[in-house]
Amino acid sequence: MSESIIQIQHLTKTFGDGDTAVHALEDINLDIKQGEIFGIIGLSGAGKSTLVRCINLLERPTSGTVTVDGKEMTALSEKELRLARRDVTMIFQSFNLLMQRTCLKNVCFPMELSGVPAVQAKKRALELLEIVGLADKADAYPSQLSGGQKQRVAIARALATDPKVLLCDEATSALDPTTTASILALLKDLNAKLGVTVVVITHQMSVIEEICSRVAILDGGVVAEQGNVEDIFSHPSTDAARRLVYPGGVSVSQYPAGTHAVRVAFNGGTAYQPLIASLAIDLGVKVNILGADTRNIDGKAFGTMLLGLPDDPNEAAKALSYIRSQPNVSAEEVEYHG
Repeated sequence: MSESIIQIQHLTKTFGDGDTAVHALEDINLDIKQGEIFGIIGLSGAGKSTLVRCINLLERPTSGTVTVDGKEMTALSEKELRLARRDVTMIFQSFNLLMQRTCLKNVCFPMELSGVPAVQAKKRALELLEIVGLADKADAYPSQLSGGQKQRVAIARALATDPKVLLCDEATSALDPTTTASILALLKDLNAKLGVTVVVITHQMSVIEEICSRVAILDGGVVAEQGNVEDIFSHPSTDAARRLVYPGGVSVSQYPAGTHAVRVAFNGGTAYQPLIASLAIDLGVKVNILGADTRNIDGKAFGTMLLGLPDDPNEAAKALSYIRSQPNVSAEEVEYHG
């Protein structure tokens, strides 16, 4: 992959001091590549929005550094920072449009602030509205638009300064599923056509799996896990990742003490039903499905399943060995002792 465009090193953000201090972020290290769509995900309170605001220095880190396109943002003067922010623009859940301005003038606004001549700004704004599919809404006001249309105007406005990075802070959280899909498709298209690096901040794993190539999982202000999306889905190694990847997954603790089970992870290419059937056909071993949470990503099966093993130790060992011999499957024994 191409070189890094965002490097975050040992970033910490603390609000307040003394006994009342809130440690929102602690020792964050991320490396985001130029031209990729990178996801940052976590539950409410994980520190996602604070982190994204630290990337463009809307929040100044307590310690650590943020480097964007070779510029150490934390070392810039206020004037230099204002110029650098043209390369790192942002869209929000609430759209943040100027209600008294038409769509065209909303898109023109950042160019006005940058001193772009009015004729040139209007020409560029019309081009951007065309790109986001709203050429016919140039003279409409935000109040006349749907949520998805408002977000498209916000995206056009964010692109007005030809940024290298587009930060999306919960940009689809206020939208219905169909509109969310269309906005994600637009972001993916803009990434491909314009080469803009997209950083997606969300609490929805469905958003990550739809458009992101890599992801960092935040939990309690720290990076719990990061890597390729497919790898995280295949082998979530932390509790934080498992909660987000498979929120419907079951725990062996839901069952009586002494329950002996195996947690099976499907790592792409294997559906779970043939595995259960083949256990019974090939070995004559029957297992109970205690719970499952699986999904399809790019035509491959990913997910986890909790299977209750037979009481007979020999039968259980045979079943476990058979499961582990299957392609694209991994398994670990779990037992609840009460």
